[in-house]
Amino acid sequence: MGLWRETLWPRLCHKAMQAERHARYRSASLERARGAILEIGFGSGLNLPYYPQSVTSVVGIEPNPGLRKVAVRTMHEQHFPVTLLDMNAEKLSFHEGEFDCVVSTWTLCSIQNLDQALSEVRRVLKPGGEFIFFEHGLAPDPDLQKWQRRLSRVTKHIFDGCTVDKQIAERIQGAGLDIVSLDNFFIPNVPRSEGYIYAGAARKASTEKSL
Repeated sequence: MGLWRETLWPRLCHKAMQAERHARYRSASLERARGAILEIGFGSGLNLPYYPQSVTSVVGIEPNPGLRKVAVRTMHEQHFPVTLLDMNAEKLSFHEGEFDCVVSTWTLCSIQNLDQALSEVRRVLKPGGEFIFFEHGLAPDPDLQKWQRRLSRVTKHIFDGCTVDKQIAERIQGAGLDIVSLDNFFIPNVPRSEGYIYAGAARKASTEKSL
């Protein structure tokens, strides 16, 4: 799987995620980003051009070496400093309350221990900080859910851990983050089993004390 995961899949992923419709969704989701950003599942860096002027720095983590290699080509062309690290979201090597925002786009689907990762997201956010997400996941229709669960048994082995059967909003709330904005919809012209979207933001309570 080394050749596929580290060479072929990163090239395919980078090309597929450059679609115009994805660009529109990135731009809309990242409008609320500000300050110091941690982006989990940095991928090939396709979010970078859509961060607004309110962003002062971006730290991206990406465990796939092939995607990091692609990202390095463009990460220094931004109006803010960008740092790219080989790191998993389940164990973040950052201080508590270090970031104003954490960003995740098309990433939570591929994290094996999602609850642990979301707990880490909450930990590294400043009080009042926001978790901005755009993710595909479990649709509300029970019949479609059956197909999504069947499909996920295959896709997780082919697409670097990607599954389509996670109830994203429920998992975010379960990590102790308060959802302040949420849109659910099917992306047009995408198979319904893969195209049900959770787009929004969750906030770390500003009155929380350090744990």
